[in-house]
Amino acid sequence: MQKGLSLSNDTIIALATPFGIGAIAVIRLSGPEAIELVSKVFRPRKKGKNLKTVSSHTVHLGFIVDEDRIIDESLVTVFNGPHSYTGENVVEISCHGSAYIQKEILQLLLRSGARHADAGEFTLRAFLNGKMDLSQAEAVADVIASDSKSSHSIAMQQMRGGFSNEIAQLREELLNFASLIELELDFSEEDVEFADRSAFQELINRITLVLKRLIDSFALGNVLKNGIPVAIVGEPNVGKSTLLNALLNEEKAIVSDIAGTTRDAIEDEIVLQGVTYRFIDTAGIRDTKDIVENIGIKKTFENIEKAQLVLHLIDAEKIKDIQGLIREEKNLQEKYPEKKILTLINKADQLTEAKQNEIIKTQPTWILISAKEKTGIDVLLDHLTQLVNTGALSNQQTVVSNSRHFEALNKAYIALNEVQKGMDDNISSDLMAIDIRQALFHLGEITGEITTDDLLGNIFANFCIGK
Repeated sequence: MQKGLSLSNDTIIALATPFGIGAIAVIRLSGPEAIELVSKVFRPRKKGKNLKTVSSHTVHLGFIVDEDRIIDESLVTVFNGPHSYTGENVVEISCHGSAYIQKEILQLLLRSGARHADAGEFTLRAFLNGKMDLSQAEAVADVIASDSKSSHSIAMQQMRGGFSNEIAQLREELLNFASLIELELDFSEEDVEFADRSAFQELINRITLVLKRLIDSFALGNVLKNGIPVAIVGEPNVGKSTLLNALLNEEKAIVSDIAGTTRDAIEDEIVLQGVTYRFIDTAGIRDTKDIVENIGIKKTFENIEKAQLVLHLIDAEKIKDIQGLIREEKNLQEKYPEKKILTLINKADQLTEAKQNEIIKTQPTWILISAKEKTGIDVLLDHLTQLVNTGALSNQQTVVSNSRHFEALNKAYIALNEVQKGMDDNISSDLMAIDIRQALFHLGEITGEITTDDLLGNIFANFCIGK
């Protein structure tokens, strides 16, 4: 926020729906004067009604007026603080979706004393007013951005407080023991031990196990939130663009018999069983003197580096040495050991049944397809869905998808490992207390019990205006 990150007494306003023409638009105000400002420009249909005296969470029909000029007939919803999204008085005006009407109402209320809200300022006020913790506030943006069932499920779980409740409980238990350790420091001359070391050892073991589980869940959470990048690679004219079109069920990429048609990466997404897959059709890999094509081939290797899954496409008509292709696949896997590589034999419909059986028998992990005829695509899609185990999500386990949370969990885990080493080495309480404070600090960063203006500024700057 430009005016600082502490709570302010002014009233903010913003369009809560995307700007443009639609059936309706929602304009939101929050702040101590929200109801007062709207009541001055709202003429209710029911005579004698006053927005300043109506019950909270009620909707009222009337006209938004600029002196004697009627701007629009609208519905006005009143939320009295602290029982609102932000914890302040909130008013939402549902007007007709004309861009002109939206602009007129916004300008009218700005002239009346409201100011434009900064990005994410409504949710920031909710956080500062204790309506939600920081991880829940971040989940609001994730819910808005979710574009698949799995990413929505993770965001909703976090927004409901599942993750933050687990962290808060761990932090509270650790804080109780930390208090006893700190108390020992006050009586260091008496050599008194307030914290039961065996119970503390048990607590450290339990917390580190939970932190390790949450840290490990980030691999799944990041995939479910951002999608799985899949690079389609192979020699020119092997059918990469045809495969992309078959997967997307549309003519996304140009298909040509001329080698080197794809000069740049072409990307698109599909959602399979609630998980987003981001396919990248790359330039064919070959030796060429064409400068532009060479740039595309360079980008192919860059996209392989970024991808989690590589679909290695081979032209069935060019199969002469199966063992040589196996060695080629092995070399590719050795070059990219962290990637999952799936070999596809395209144009398999051109092979004899005997040749197909030979390939299946020799290398059963290969998938025979015909991108042009769209055969074997279902088998490929089944393989893709098996790559992601969403069991943790379906079992309602906490899944970490936020990189900031992941980093904080890692730092807390490292600090607790240092505490564990200190206990094993029987170090003094004052040295052990330093690492305990570090663990508490990083756990507090997740829920917002410990924050800085820079941190909050970075988080809420990524929100849309009006949320």
